[in-house]
Amino acid sequence: MTRYYEDIAVGETIDCGSYEITKDEIVEFAQKYDPQPFHLDEEAAKDSFLGGLVASGWQTACLCMRQNVRHMDDRQFAGARGVDDLRWIQPLRPGDTLSVETEVVAKEPNETYPSIGNVTMETIGHNQRDEPVITYRALGMMERQDPIE
Repeated sequence: MTRYYEDIAVGETIDCGSYEITKDEIVEFAQKYDPQPFHLDEEAAKDSFLGGLVASGWQTACLCMRQNVRHMDDRQFAGARGVDDLRWIQPLRPGDTLSVETEVVAKEPNETYPSIGNVTMETIGHNQRDEPVITYRALGMMERQDPIE
């Protein structure tokens, strides 16, 4: 069933599943987008304050987005207005499993586009030890089934 803005309730929580990150994925992402030594090279990473190879925070955010999209594909999203309060709490390391949960925390009409409603969602990602890794508020937009006139 397709879900529109009207079908989404504040307080709704979505388990967006989990994903295990590999060393190769971390290095490949870093080579393209965040070429810092602690993302690229295990030996160099050992000498950093992180004490070992870690995923880029941007990669962690992308993995959360991937999980959100895969587990909310029944919703009529129309894009996003941005992200607030992005925090990388601790690094994601090779072999870690990132579990993602998203909660709808606010809804409001979109004043510019009557066919769209604004939906604010809080996402948290935990590692396999249930330790928080990342949190943020996504400012999404969803299609309305009944546009405001």
